[in-house]
Amino acid sequence: MKRLILTSMALVTALTATVASAHHSFAVFFDDKQEVTLRGTVTMFRFTNPHGTLAFDVTGPDGEVQHWRAETNAPSVLQRRGWTRSSVRPGQVITIKGWRARDGSRYIRMGEVRDAEGKLVGGRFGTGDD
Repeated sequence: MKRLILTSMALVTALTATVASAHHSFAVFFDDKQEVTLRGTVTMFRFTNPHGTLAFDVTGPDGEVQHWRAETNAPSVLQRRGWTRSSVRPGQVITIKGWRARDGSRYIRMGEVRDAEGKLVGGRFGTGDD
């Protein structure tokens, strides 16, 4: 019986640690001193927990297409700011402003998104999980 209790406790501890490590701090991955503004075409928008993902293609000055990703807030936060699953769609041209990944990859934390006409989509975001 004692062995069963100890094994159960170890399993619960291991599962709790795995779930807790799935969420991360803004400062671990993104640099609030490296704000970028990019114009591109949406290729995918996932409205999922714990953070949504927006993928988009940017054509560089040399004509090369660069594939970028932006991390968003959780869907509940997005909804409070007026976002829905269809706020952005594949093929839509957007201008996105956000904070660059510390590792230099083509990955940003979304700050704001504007449509092709310059209209703000939803609301602005801060650097944390606001």
